[in-house]
Amino acid sequence: MRIKILFVLLIITSVCKAQYSFSGYTNPEEWDKSVYLSIVEDYRKMNGVYVEQIIAKTTADDSGFFEFDGNMLDNENRIYRIHVDKCSVNQQSINHFNGHCNDSEALLFIAKNTDTLKLPFSFGNQVFCKVKSNNPKANAFLKIDSLKNEMRFAYSEFRSEANRKLNNKKWFHTLQNFGATLNEPIAELYIYAYLSDRSSDLHNYYVEDLKHNNYYDQLKTRLEERYPNASYTKQYLNELESDRYMLSAYHGAKTSHWSILLYSILGVSICINLFFVYRLWKRNTSKIDELKAKLSKQEQVVLEHLLLDKTNKDIAESLFLSVSTVKTHTHNIYKKLNVQSRNDAKSLFTK
Repeated sequence: MRIKILFVLLIITSVCKAQYSFSGYTNPEEWDKSVYLSIVEDYRKMNGVYVEQIIAKTTADDSGFFEFDGNMLDNENRIYRIHVDKCSVNQQSINHFNGHCNDSEALLFIAKNTDTLKLPFSFGNQVFCKVKSNNPKANAFLKIDSLKNEMRFAYSEFRSEANRKLNNKKWFHTLQNFGATLNEPIAELYIYAYLSDRSSDLHNYYVEDLKHNNYYDQLKTRLEERYPNASYTKQYLNELESDRYMLSAYHGAKTSHWSILLYSILGVSICINLFFVYRLWKRNTSKIDELKAKLSKQEQVVLEHLLLDKTNKDIAESLFLSVSTVKTHTHNIYKKLNVQSRNDAKSLFTK
């Protein structure tokens, strides 16, 4: 019995201790002692400092050591950022929390609630250049940044428009393929956000690639399978649908010049036909008004009843007249309109 109780206590203790620990060192002579931990739920906001993303703040000691720990994080991988900067307290309301701080250092990493992460100083006391973690996906962003640095070096070797275009095409697919090999779809989103950025030279290649490459649907499948409820997945699905809609709308507009011309001709034709119909209606209306003008007011009233196919008796009862008076009015109407019967009279007013 004691063994069972001890076993249960060990399980409970291990569960209670299941928490994250992110620690490291900063250079206290170079950086402010404040260190921030953020969760990045919008992959378009991976770079910068946003007040809505910050979930914890700590102060480094005199040696520069800092640590974040607890058990409040998600139990599956999410994107986090640790950053330090030199923005003073007076500047915070201006540029610290609007996504920009010109003098800052940050690290993006992947982690979950049970992970440990250590950031020791690298060569030259640079911060956030090395990552030690029990999560093999933690340093995926550092690998991507390293590849992007190689790309920038390739661009700088020989600067010309031709060289830039060749490098754009090469590195677009190099980055895309590298992301797929990481086997971590939220790390791929870091690359996707870079390649699909509207302000980037690579955006034109993204637009063309979106037309025929099934990579984007494959990434969609990987996200839905691995992170079905994550904000990244919903954001990606919405962006992909939006970009494809705009792409189809653009090509539809581009290939519809003849359609626009035909619709324009059709519209003009309809307008002309409506004009002639209106003229015909106006002419008939004027003719009807002229015919009615030949009749007295009482005869016009009797005419309205005649056109409704009422009998002389019905008309007499409706107008409180005698049947003979109705017949007299009817005779006068026929005479003035130059017709011989009710049907002839109706034909004048129903054309």
